[in-house]
Amino acid sequence: MNTDNVKGFRDIEASKRQVIKNIIENIFQYEKFVKGESNDEVISDVFKLSDKGKRKLALRYEFTFQLKRLAKNKKLPFKRYQIGEVFRDEPITGNRWRQFTQCDCDVVGSSVKDEAEVLKLSSDILNKLKIKFQINVNNRKLLNEILNEQKVKDKEEVIREIDKLDKLSEKEVKDNLKKLGVERVLDIFKKPESYFKKYRAYSDVQELKNFCKLFGVKFNFVPSLARGLSYYDRTIFEIKGEMKETIGAGGSYEVNGVSATGISFGLDRLELLAKIKEENKRVLVISLNQDKKAIEICDKIRSLGIACSIYYGKPTKALDYANSYNIPYVIFIGKEEVKKKKLKLKQMTTGKEKMLSEKELKKLILL
Repeated sequence: MNTDNVKGFRDIEASKRQVIKNIIENIFQYEKFVKGESNDEVISDVFKLSDKGKRKLALRYEFTFQLKRLAKNKKLPFKRYQIGEVFRDEPITGNRWRQFTQCDCDVVGSSVKDEAEVLKLSSDILNKLKIKFQINVNNRKLLNEILNEQKVKDKEEVIREIDKLDKLSEKEVKDNLKKLGVERVLDIFKKPESYFKKYRAYSDVQELKNFCKLFGVKFNFVPSLARGLSYYDRTIFEIKGEMKETIGAGGSYEVNGVSATGISFGLDRLELLAKIKEENKRVLVISLNQDKKAIEICDKIRSLGIACSIYYGKPTKALDYANSYNIPYVIFIGKEEVKKKKLKLKQMTTGKEKMLSEKELKKLILL
């Protein structure tokens, strides 16, 4: 049996991912985004499959669509966040996978102030992960106003083509628009920001800019930013980092006839870009025929929230084991340690050994 990864799927570095996930969850919780439930929804590019009963099934595509159910009868504003696996049956290019972890937060019953706050918490996450980023913002009402002025009939199709400007060359996009007979609109989106102040919907962009300033958040107005999903109806935003692909995106839409706003991050892409050092405080307790004490010490270390394992066997093999798994602390527990009520700690990075009391050990590994 071939056990190689299927194209579009990959092995995960669990420890770094958990650090990043904790940072995201802590910021979502700090901003009081409640955790949502999970459910499967079906839209375009869905990963379709069938079971032995020939039932038509689908893997979860994204989280936004279940909000209609989750937000029903909730006191507004209703805030929630969710982190979980999603699947996309679409072409695999660069940092685009068929299975990835999505991190969402949404506000149902939102205003422009909530849009600014969503961008603020996004900035907090990326700053915490030491990722260089740029927030780009536009407005779907503004896009529609421009296209109406130009008497464009199939606005959604044109918007989808404009949305490809960061993926295709300007010539390719222009050729596609030419087929629709509206290549002239491309020149409008190349104009400076001051040009767009004449449009009514630009006032929404200005209002968002004012509130973002209060939060200490800066963004770039990008009139060609479209975000292909048709459910966005007002503000849209996209976050770019040190890779071609988007690292975060979202916008405002309606849920049960109520305005909502949200943003989504791909944990996999954040993992590739994050410049953080993982805390490595793992401990290996070596029992030298002192199993009872070794188990007691191991339990105490685990109660501090530190990963700890017990090795029953020869010290030389135990040290080889610690080195192979990059475990920084090794504790020896033998007759002498039990008698003296001390623990021998070896720091694997320096090779230094110390005899410590339990209190001293706790202080050292918690630093």
